[in-house]
Amino acid sequence: MLRSPLMLWRLLRIARTLARHDALAAVEKTGLAPTLTAVLRRLVPRQRDGRPGQKLARAFVALGPSFIKLGQFLATRADLIGEEMSADLSELQDRLAPFPASAARAVVERELGAPLERLFVEFDDTPVSAASIAQVHFAVIRQEAEDDPDGCDRGGREVAVKVLRPQVEEKLERDLQLLYWLARLAERTEPRLRRFRPVAVVAEFERMVKTEMDLRLEAAAADELAGNFADDESYRVPAVDWERTGQRVLTMERIAGIRMDDRAALLAAGHDLQDVLEKAAAIFFNQVFRDGFFHGDQHPGNMFVDADGRIVAVDFGIMGRLDGATRALLADMLLATLRRDYRRLAEVQAHAGFLPSGQPLDLYAQSLRAVCEPIFGQPLERISFARLLGQLLQLTESFQMPVQPQLVLLQKNMLMAEGVSRRLDSDLNIWLLAEPLIARWVRANRGPAARAARGVEEMTQTLSRLPQLARRAEEVLEHWPRVAPDRRPGERDWDRRDGPGRSPAFWFSLLALILALVAVLD
Repeated sequence: MLRSPLMLWRLLRIARTLARHDALAAVEKTGLAPTLTAVLRRLVPRQRDGRPGQKLARAFVALGPSFIKLGQFLATRADLIGEEMSADLSELQDRLAPFPASAARAVVERELGAPLERLFVEFDDTPVSAASIAQVHFAVIRQEAEDDPDGCDRGGREVAVKVLRPQVEEKLERDLQLLYWLARLAERTEPRLRRFRPVAVVAEFERMVKTEMDLRLEAAAADELAGNFADDESYRVPAVDWERTGQRVLTMERIAGIRMDDRAALLAAGHDLQDVLEKAAAIFFNQVFRDGFFHGDQHPGNMFVDADGRIVAVDFGIMGRLDGATRALLADMLLATLRRDYRRLAEVQAHAGFLPSGQPLDLYAQSLRAVCEPIFGQPLERISFARLLGQLLQLTESFQMPVQPQLVLLQKNMLMAEGVSRRLDSDLNIWLLAEPLIARWVRANRGPAARAARGVEEMTQTLSRLPQLARRAEEVLEHWPRVAPDRRPGERDWDRRDGPGRSPAFWFSLLALILALVAVLD
C-alpha cells in the first residue's frame, strides 16, 4: 500500500507524464489500473507522433534520471517488451541539463579529500557530457618526473573526470520503492505477468543502477577488461587513475577517436572498414567466449577508432558475465542451429534447464524449426544472428520457459554490433568474419579432446576425494553397532576380522572406491 503522500503524488505525476506523451500503451497491456489510464487518456493532452517505444522514451526523459536508467535497462530486455520497443528505447538520449560546476568541484573535493588545485592542474568547468547519473569534465593532471622514462617533467596529462550528480542516490531510492510496489501489485493482480517475475526484474534493475552509481565498480570493470586485452593491439581501454577515483568520482585517461558508426569520417581518416569490422568481430568474440566478460552497452557512442586503427571503448557501467557452462551452451546452440539440427537444439536447451519439465520436446523442436528456417532462406551475409537469438528467446513465452537475463543482454549487444556493421559495410556480416575464431574455440572447448581432458580432470578431482570418503565410511561404521548372536561381552561385529585389514569397514570403503571409479569412467 502507498503510505507516503509523496509517493502517491509521484505515482500520479508518472501517470500524467505517461499520458501526456501518449505512452500509456505499455501500462494498458499489463491490465493494471484500467480506470485510471482511461481517465488520463481522456483528460490529458497527448503527443501523438511516433511509435510506442519513442513515446515511452520521451516520457522517461521527462520523468528524470531514475526513469532514464529504467528505459536503458528495459532496452536490454527485448524478452519483456518486444524487439521494436527495445530498439526504440535503445535510442533513448541519456542527456540532461548539466549541474553547476561548483557542485561538481565540491563532489570531487569531498570524495577525494583534497582541494581541487592539488588534484588537477586544470579542470574545465564546462562538462563535455551530462547524463542522468553523472557528467564528465575534462581536466589535466601533472605528469610527474617518475612517469617519464627519461626522468623529465613534461607538464600535464589529459584525463576525463566523471562526477555523480548530487543527491542522485536519494532520488533513485524513492523511485525504487515505487517500482517495487508496482511490481508486487502486478504479480498479485495479473497472472500473465508472473512468468516475467516483475519483482525480480526490479531487483535486477536495482543491482544494475546501484553498480553504476559506485564509480569504483566501473573503474574495476574497466581495469579487468583492460587486463583481458593487455596483449591485444587492436583494442584499447582507457587507463584508470586510481589515485583520483572514488565512489562518486572516476578519473580515466582522455581518449580521442572517430565514432564507430561514422563511415565518412573513418574513410576520410584512411581507415580500412573491413579491417575495422574484423577487429570488432574478434573483440566481441573474445569478450564473450574467451573471457566471459563483455561490455554491456556497446552502442556507437561508446566505441571509437583511434588514429592507430585501434578500437577504443568508454563507459563501463554495464558489463555482462557468462560462466563456462553458459558459454558452452551458446556454442552448442550455435552448432546445432548452423547444422539445422532442431532436435539437438531443443535437447541442448532442455539439458540446460531452459525447458520446464513436462513441456513436449518434439513440439519445441518443431517451433525452433519454424523460427529458424525462414531466416536460413536469406543470403548468408544478410542473416542477423542477433535477431535469430532474439526470436529463440521469444519462444520462452509459449513454453513458459524462465527468462535468461545474461543471454538477453548479449543479444542486445549483438544487435548493436550488427547495426554498426551494416552502417559501415552493408555487404559484410560481422559474424562471418568471426567464424574462424568460433570454429577454433568450439574445437578447443567442445571437441573430443576437450571432453577427454574434462573427463580426466573430473576423475582426478573424484580420486582426490576418495581418501576422505573412505575415512567418512569408517567413521559411520564405527558409530553403527550391530548385535551378533555369538558376540562376546563388549565385542562389536567389526572387531572380528577374517584377517589383517579385512574389517567390514575395509570392504565398504573398497566398494565405495569401485563405485566412484565406475561413475567417473562411465
